[in-house]
Amino acid sequence: MTHWYLIAFVIGAVLALAIIKRAGLVSAAKARILLQRNSRVVDVRTPQEFNARRLPGAVNIPVDQLATQAPKHFPDLQQIILLHCLSGTRSAMARSHLRRMGYTNVYNLGSFARAKRILEG
Repeated sequence: MTHWYLIAFVIGAVLALAIIKRAGLVSAAKARILLQRNSRVVDVRTPQEFNARRLPGAVNIPVDQLATQAPKHFPDLQQIILLHCLSGTRSAMARSHLRRMGYTNVYNLGSFARAKRILEG
């Protein structure tokens, strides 16, 4: 009987993670509007991931370097910043971190594949 509790817990945890990841995603339509403004696309993956494949015009600031690098790249706290990573998890964390740093126009594009579709569309 106890294994059902474990299964329910695992399913609940997976669903909670999926909801958290999706909750911070900007819609594709809004992202396209933001791209027409003075927005910057930031890839928060590692330099190795970034060098292997990247989106045109994206700047690489690994998520663990945001505290020191974001102010150098974006001194204006109202700069529109569109974040992405491989799956959308690190970019969701980066969005939260940048908001705590005072950035007001930070959006999560999500995964590399989703960001690519939005940028190309």
